[in-house]
Amino acid sequence: MDIMEYYLWIVIFHIMAMMSWMAMLFYQPRLYVYHTEHKNKKDFVDVVKIQEYKMYKYIGLPAMWATVLSGAFMIYLRPELLQGDGWLHAKIFFALLLVAYSFSLEYFRKNLEKGIYPKSGNFFRAYNEVPTVLSILIVGYVITKSFSITFTLITLAFGAFIIYKVLKQKPKDTVNPLEEQK
Repeated sequence: MDIMEYYLWIVIFHIMAMMSWMAMLFYQPRLYVYHTEHKNKKDFVDVVKIQEYKMYKYIGLPAMWATVLSGAFMIYLRPELLQGDGWLHAKIFFALLLVAYSFSLEYFRKNLEKGIYPKSGNFFRAYNEVPTVLSILIVGYVITKSFSITFTLITLAFGAFIIYKVLKQKPKDTVNPLEEQK
């Protein structure tokens, strides 16, 4: 039996793995927001640390590797996909940025686990927008099977604007001095 008969099943596996990976990429920074903004509540932080660990190690990391390996296998089976206007090259580039982003989440998780708070809750809120922007680009390339510089630049500009607006929000992890006087 020819392996190409299973190609669509590999695509299905790739999509399901990507969905699991994206779930972690979307939720993990949100846990970091809670962890950072409630760092003085030990019982709460202890529970969040468990969630952060399990989300990353048991869901995100295996799903990331399943996505990468199944994607590589798909390209191995259909190398002609690398021909054309560069949509697959763009997809791979932004997918590699997602891999780097995923590893950065582990860096932050390890710091938070040690009680080191390198970033604010607002930073993690803004950082949470990165996988959304990258996934819009990736899905756009895959669906259209084309690369558009206009689509790419508009998406990146929109993402940068959203991240800027989130970063400009009043931090939620600071106490209002007027409330302290009451």
